[in-house]
Amino acid sequence: MITKRLDRLRKELEKRKLEAYMITGTDPHQSEYVAPRWRSREFISGFTGSAGTVIVTLSEALLWTDSRYWIQAKAELEGTGIKLMRDGDVGVPSPREWLSERKLKTGADGSTISIEEYERLKKAGADIEITDDLLSAVWQDRPALPSSRIVPVPLEYAGKSTEEKIRQVRAALKGKGADWTLISSLDDIAWLFNLRSGDVPYNPVFISYAYISEDEAILFTDRERFADDVSFSFDIKPYEAVWDTVKARKGVGYVSKSKTAATFLSICNEYISGRDITTDLKACKNKAEMEGMRKAHLLDGAAYVNFLSSIDGNRKYTEKEIAERLEEERRKMPGYIEPSFHPISAWKEHGAVVHYSFSDKSNATIDGSGLLVLDTGSQFEFGTTDITRTLLFGDASEDEKRDYTLVLKGHLALSRVHFIEGTRGVQLDVLAKQFLWNEGESFFHGTGHGVGCHLSVHEGPMRISSALIDVPLKEGMVISDEPGLYKEGRYGIRIENLITVIHDRKTEFGDFYRFEVLTLVPYEKRLIDASLLTREEINQINCYHDMVRNALSPYLEGKALDYLEEATSPIVETV
Repeated sequence: MITKRLDRLRKELEKRKLEAYMITGTDPHQSEYVAPRWRSREFISGFTGSAGTVIVTLSEALLWTDSRYWIQAKAELEGTGIKLMRDGDVGVPSPREWLSERKLKTGADGSTISIEEYERLKKAGADIEITDDLLSAVWQDRPALPSSRIVPVPLEYAGKSTEEKIRQVRAALKGKGADWTLISSLDDIAWLFNLRSGDVPYNPVFISYAYISEDEAILFTDRERFADDVSFSFDIKPYEAVWDTVKARKGVGYVSKSKTAATFLSICNEYISGRDITTDLKACKNKAEMEGMRKAHLLDGAAYVNFLSSIDGNRKYTEKEIAERLEEERRKMPGYIEPSFHPISAWKEHGAVVHYSFSDKSNATIDGSGLLVLDTGSQFEFGTTDITRTLLFGDASEDEKRDYTLVLKGHLALSRVHFIEGTRGVQLDVLAKQFLWNEGESFFHGTGHGVGCHLSVHEGPMRISSALIDVPLKEGMVISDEPGLYKEGRYGIRIENLITVIHDRKTEFGDFYRFEVLTLVPYEKRLIDASLLTREEINQINCYHDMVRNALSPYLEGKALDYLEEATSPIVETV
């Protein structure tokens, strides 16, 4: 099937007198997770990961993806003839470098490639040109544009009205010397207008654009998607009307170069570029949003402990069954809507595949002793969760205990750090990796990503990683703390809590901040080798478990309460 699709695409290339075609796998809004209509990377390659670039030439096809997906991509590309390019690995050229070396006349869909990437390709010497979507001629039965119902977010959860948020955007525009801005990021738009929907699986967003100026606020989406009795303080115009509307507006625009090339080039004569204003505003949760996030984690923690206490160590489960049992407990919680991403339930060697996704073919049976990496999350009406626990079935080996404890030590070190105002995530990244590095081990995915409030589980602009991202950590940002270790063919380990930046104190040297831990689920004590822990680390684990027990006990009873008492009992320092 994949080879036939590649053949059809190559025929299109020949018709257009092109030698190559670049597929970014995103949508016109530069989304990480996209609606079925824009799953172009998966359609042409069979690779189901959420990141990667495909280049198809007249004689070969290549997929670039990062270290999270190397093992998965290797398996999914088998038999397709598509070559895996391990993006970020030593000696592997990036797609930009690869194209610039070969000087192939390359097309790229202007509605999905960003102006930033387009300009970088041109600067690097690649022979790149903007085209329409060539896959339209290849993709039979392509899914239609999504059009799910759009609902308002109550002010008690949003914390700020749409009018107040628009005023913030207008004030920022004035400060930047701009007259208007066009926003295409779907989670930014959902946040700005206090609206949610379901156009993208697990992401409560809707296909739209937003235009804000001093005297206008326009949401471009179909009015029929709202209930008849809903009224708004802003204008609503059809999704397709965005270009004609914006072209008719005058003045200096403020635009993000992450916008698609076709978008950018069609509307901008006089402009200032920078990150979307709403992205920074949304990243720092207000008081109501933080209350919602804490409530979501409390209920999620109760559901998780109910799930853990129900697991019978003497019976066999499948990976899928484990994920479904946890989902069943979450559905009992008030305000729960759906998962925040497709669950990762990975037994033994599957755990070494960082973003493993079970299927009917791969769904392993949990039998005997081993580790299960369980990475899941929830969307509540008032918040979003994302948690990973590594569960032990049977007995642990000494290697498994050692590796789990090394990962835990880094996880703890990051969560207890104090840092001065202006600190970037890249400055903290080594805290989570130091103990692995000391043993000649590491992990290659990001240590921490931002998380939205009843929005996308991956949210910018902040990160904790080795990437040189110039975004200071600010009060109200919610970030993951998720170091891991992956040993191909054996097992994986990952421990993830969500943490939020809070103010610590002010001294003569400036303002200092620290993290508050939001996630409320015990660690796997049977995997902890206390002999590798310092007294400070043991105290930190015991204090965290005390907090978990005190928070969750009122919401649990019977077997779940008994489980919680045992799971959070103190770790004793070894001599």
